[in-house]
Amino acid sequence: MLRNNMDAAEYKQIVLGLIFLKYISDAFESKHAALAAAAVAGEGADPEDPDEYKVQSIFWVPREARWSHLKAQAPQSTIGRTVDDAMDAIERENPTLKGVLPKDFARPGLDKARLTQLINLVSDISMNGQESNHTTWRLANMNLAIRGIGANIAQGDSFHADA
Repeated sequence: MLRNNMDAAEYKQIVLGLIFLKYISDAFESKHAALAAAAVAGEGADPEDPDEYKVQSIFWVPREARWSHLKAQAPQSTIGRTVDDAMDAIERENPTLKGVLPKDFARPGLDKARLTQLINLVSDISMNGQESNHTTWRLANMNLAIRGIGANIAQGDSFHADA
């Protein structure tokens, strides 16, 4: 089991943090592809312009925080630092997320091989088409609760709260 002897609440923060990164990266990549196609068609859209995303309430995801980059870096022993840096970059570019994303993936107690396994597992989840609803979050929380990982992270220091 990927959780091993990790505290349930701690594991939930790690899993949901990775799912969040995948979620916003998939939404970003979908829009990025559409903008790139429009640019090729001569419509003047710039797929690297953050305003193109923010106007449609899509988080801007810097290159170093995109899921494809994280997935490529997963086998490295520095993957924890890479994920923390990705969280920092997302917060820097999206002020509404400032101070709410988990950034403790580089801590010594977190097994980097298990983190790599978790990244590979989350990579198989497709979240395209779910940018505007919280179904994915509710299903993730329910799945973790069924597995006995039901600590409530939807409080003041979380990156998502049901409303």
